[in-house]
Amino acid sequence: MLDLIPLAERIAAILKARKETVAVAETSAGGLISAALLAVPGASAYFIGGGVLYTRRAILSLKDTREAMFEGQRGGTEGWALLMARTQRERCAATWGVGESGAAGPTGNRYGDPPGHTCLAVTGKGIERAATLRTGSGDRLANMRAFAAAGLKLFAEVLEDAAATKLA
Repeated sequence: MLDLIPLAERIAAILKARKETVAVAETSAGGLISAALLAVPGASAYFIGGGVLYTRRAILSLKDTREAMFEGQRGGTEGWALLMARTQRERCAATWGVGESGAAGPTGNRYGDPPGHTCLAVTGKGIERAATLRTGSGDRLANMRAFAAAGLKLFAEVLEDAAATKLA
């Protein structure tokens, strides 16, 4: 996880400077996105909350979350990652939401996605961005780390793009 810290520090510095917050919803990254953000001293200034919402049952346990919200959606898609990011952001009243959903391995998920497949999303301030990563590997631990790194990288890029847009 140590290699995730530089990205987390970059994100933390931006969030602290802007007095913004984040909430995270992860599945196959297993909490590593949240762990990296929380490893930075002063995380309480920007990290509202996070969850490893590994199953639909866990997601439905969130306040005011109903099955109807997920109609037409399936896990392991960019749409699902966006939905998770939006939901966690709203439930935690955070400035930003980060979502991740995929299949760490060694096998694929029940939707037919191969191991090493994940979708990532960031929502906030009128911005929504999603991306898909496929490592091509069944190595569960390596995939979890790769998923977390990709989620942090996407978040850092969105934060930096938002700042550049504001300055333009």
